[in-house]
Amino acid sequence: MDKFTSPWYSLDWFSPSTLNALTWESKIFLYLIPAIPIAFILRWLIRYFLNQKLPVALIGSDLKSSIFNWLRFIPEIILMLVMMLILVALARPQRSNEKVEQWTEGIDIMIALDISQSMQIEDFQPNRLEAAKQVARDFIKGRMQDRIGLVVFSGDAFSLAPLTTDYNLLYSYLNDITFDMIESRGTAIGSAMAVVTNRMSESESKSKVCILISDGDNTAGNIDPITSAELAAAYSIKIYTILVGKEGMVPFGKDYFGRPQMVENTVDETTMRKIADIGNGQFFRVTDNEALKNVFDRINKYEKAEIKESRFKDTSDFYFIYLEWAMLFFLLWLASKSSFLTNVLQD
Repeated sequence: MDKFTSPWYSLDWFSPSTLNALTWESKIFLYLIPAIPIAFILRWLIRYFLNQKLPVALIGSDLKSSIFNWLRFIPEIILMLVMMLILVALARPQRSNEKVEQWTEGIDIMIALDISQSMQIEDFQPNRLEAAKQVARDFIKGRMQDRIGLVVFSGDAFSLAPLTTDYNLLYSYLNDITFDMIESRGTAIGSAMAVVTNRMSESESKSKVCILISDGDNTAGNIDPITSAELAAAYSIKIYTILVGKEGMVPFGKDYFGRPQMVENTVDETTMRKIADIGNGQFFRVTDNEALKNVFDRINKYEKAEIKESRFKDTSDFYFIYLEWAMLFFLLWLASKSSFLTNVLQD
């Protein structure tokens, strides 16, 4: 049984474990408790030395001390206990259960991922797409209550996952992303941004973010990337652009003898940088797995939702327990004060 549900007359209320588990609203009264026995001792000493003593002629053999002589102290000891219990009650013993609830309004984040053929280039390990998928997984793991969606694009673009807080579903979609999900070839950055804007246009979130990952060379689609970026900015969507890959000769597949084949690669940094500027975000250029991971870590720090906290404190008072004990001892004091105990002769 919980000791705090014990009846008032239970001695559990005086056990060290119970007293240590209580909190005290006015601890100063506890510090006054030792003063009570000291005051009573001083009172007894004063009475002993200053009380008038009458000379009595008795034979030494008739002067005997008895244990019953000490009974006269019982009423004062009881009164001392009454006063100590009152001080304990005045200290307001309590037990508090504090509950903390945390929540955040969350951020809506769309990840637009390039799955064009150029993302197969192996200047990242194992290639650009797989490296981007891995950092996207790590990024999602670090979020809390944010809605995240996925858009994939190559020659065309479509929404792979709507804005959701079901992160396991997002992991599943990321695992299923392949280069042949879209038949048309090329890199339609403008179309991707248009799909992102369409998905987020009805969002009521205070913060809307798009993370665009591509090799940055817009070669397909019927929507200009800059126009799409301006439309996204009109819906207050902040755009981070991440340009992946190196320029020049890069490894792409292997030849008959298992040696890396080198191909010429170009990137359009100007367009990606301008999209970020229009979207009030930032542009990042990365050329290896570690740099890509660091960029996502930075975005993760930039786009942190404010965590709000509510504290609920349930406090129970137990001063009445000790007051009831004080009343009991007070009645005992009254009874003993009227009894023969106070009339026992002093030594």
